[in-house]
Amino acid sequence: MADIDALSAYASNTMTDRKAQTGVLLAIAAYSMWGVAPMYFKMLLEVPAPDILLHRIVWSALILVVLVVLLGQISKVRQAVANPKVMKILLISGLLLAGNWLLFIWAVNNDHLLDASLGYYINPLLNVALGRLFLGERLRRLQKYAVGLAVAGVLILVVSFGQVPWIALALAGSFGVYGLLRKQVAVDSLPGLMLETLLMMPFAIVYWIWFASPASNMLENDMALNITLICAGIVTTAPLLCFTGAARRIMYSTLGFFQYIGPSIMFVLAVLLYNEPLHQERLLTFALVWSGLALFSFDSLRHFRQNRKAQKAALARS
Repeated sequence: MADIDALSAYASNTMTDRKAQTGVLLAIAAYSMWGVAPMYFKMLLEVPAPDILLHRIVWSALILVVLVVLLGQISKVRQAVANPKVMKILLISGLLLAGNWLLFIWAVNNDHLLDASLGYYINPLLNVALGRLFLGERLRRLQKYAVGLAVAGVLILVVSFGQVPWIALALAGSFGVYGLLRKQVAVDSLPGLMLETLLMMPFAIVYWIWFASPASNMLENDMALNITLICAGIVTTAPLLCFTGAARRIMYSTLGFFQYIGPSIMFVLAVLLYNEPLHQERLLTFALVWSGLALFSFDSLRHFRQNRKAQKAALARS
């Protein structure tokens, strides 16, 4: 009997380890794809940012509808649609997400990739501040220091250049508020994103018909440009699928440690591939934000280990 129990425990641990390893690989894939996404948008320099956004919305919506049907999540969509409050929040979050996408595309294609990178570095620290302001979450001491370092980094840019780094703050702010809203609505990420993009579809279609540039006329474009535009849906949904797959396999707190892969890749691309200027003041800003993120990560890891230790102790007592 003891041998059977030991074999069962070994099999269970092996399955858990494989599940966690798969989750880690999916997380790395998701954040890496988000990191290299600017290379895709750089292929569409001749297409205005709003036009790229409309294609991102249209083709993402079609792909997401297919995925939701294939994965059997129609019932979750029906539940969300039947709740007016949920749909209202998804409309607002969809507008925020579309605005975030639009600004990111514009920033990439107008040589502001460093600002975009800074924005996504700031985002985790801003999320902590938003949780304190709107959810009543208490900040631990090291979290306060981490947020303070990020604020100091932004202030250095303000004082040095006499202007607010609005691209970075707008990207971090819009995505932070988006995450805050999605945290309040009871709908899974995939059905929720599908509904958000479908709610944005009428705006995209109206823009496509009356305001889009000739570059969005797929009847007159060459095949290469049309394929590139359609790939906007894949660029949007592929990392999301990896992300949701990772979230199901590893703890959300663990998943958070991979979120710096994306902005780090953007930073390297901006400096080494696209030769964006990295002034001393901006480098100091990045250094302060990186220091804040290091403190934040250290505090999160320490808090996670303390909680796990306490849970094991409670199980041992029971």
